Order: sequence, then C-alpha cells, then structure tokens
Amino acid sequence: MLRVGLTGGIATGKSFCLSRFAALGVPVIDADALARDAVAPGSAGLQLVQARFGTALIGADGRLDRPALAAIVFADPAARGDLESIIHPEVYRRISEWFANQPAGTRMAIADIPLLFETGHEHDFDTIVVCACDPAEQLRRLVERDGLPEEAAHARLAAQWPIGEKVARADFVIRTDGAFSSTEAEVREVHDRLLARR
Repeated sequence: MLRVGLTGGIATGKSFCLSRFAALGVPVIDADALARDAVAPGSAGLQLVQARFGTALIGADGRLDRPALAAIVFADPAARGDLESIIHPEVYRRISEWFANQPAGTRMAIADIPLLFETGHEHDFDTIVVCACDPAEQLRRLVERDGLPEEAAHARLAAQWPIGEKVARADFVIRTDGAFSSTEAEVREVHDRLLARR
C-alpha cells in the first residue's frame, strides 16, 4: 500500500483536494480532525491542555475554547510548542494505527497533515503531495474564511513553513489558484500518477 502524505499551508485547499481523492475511492484521514479529537471533553489531551494553559480555556460544557487558545499560541511560539507536544504524538499514533488497519489489497491511502514538514514526519510516508497557491491568495482566503484581521492571519502563516519551501520538497504539487474544476483535474492526474508509481 502506498502511504501518501498530503500537506500544504493553511488555506491552500488541502481539504478540497482530500475530498476529491476520497471521491475517487481513496481512503483518507484528516489530522485536523484527529487533533480536535485529541482534546475532546474528557480526554487525556484536554487535561494536559488545561494543566498547561488554565481552566479559563474550558467552557461550561467541558469543551476547549479553541479560538481563545489559538489567540495564545499564535502570539507565543513557546506556548505553541507546548500545545504541539501534547497533540502531535497522539495524532501521529492514530494515523499510524489507521494505516495499519487498512484492508488487505488497499492500493493507497492518504493522510492530510498540515504541519507534516514542520513536525519532521515526512519520512513516515512513501510520497508527499503538496497543495499550493500564491501566498497572496493564501492570505486573502485566510482573512475571508476565518474572518481574521490581517495581522492575525499573518501570524498564522508565519507559524508554518513558507509554501514555496514545501513545494520544493514535494513529490507532487497540486495548484489550487484556479477554478475548482481545474484543481479537481489536477487531483485526478496526481491520483493516476500515484497509482502508476505504486
């Protein structure tokens, strides 16, 4: 089975590309969803976050106040490192387990991991696909999608490697600057090339 890591920067179209691979029948998993699960109410991860960042970040419903936590960690690299040391090991454990449990005969499976290069886990995969768009478009999408002030959007972009550096390290690149139909065509082409590579 070909183990594929899908990555890119924030707001570069990873989720759309992942959904298109899934529509082509490829098993997929999303590290962002796993990261949310890792700090779900009652989880060991949430207890660790509470111990590090305080009870003020836990709502009356027992859920983590993610926007409040984001405001802290994107303004403080040390705090971000502490959070990542809590969440990333659990995320990668679950991804490894997921790959191991794919049915016999599965030709390839894809894990969407935004911080794949930043966490040094690219060598866990047989091949890396990077979703990329122009940095100015990335910023525009982030401001529009998340309703962030430009300063906050820049801080989030600065917390990741520049998209050009990820592109330089990719085995395959899917450009997401154009229409959805164009991106979808690129996904189909990469899908076919991945199967041929296998």
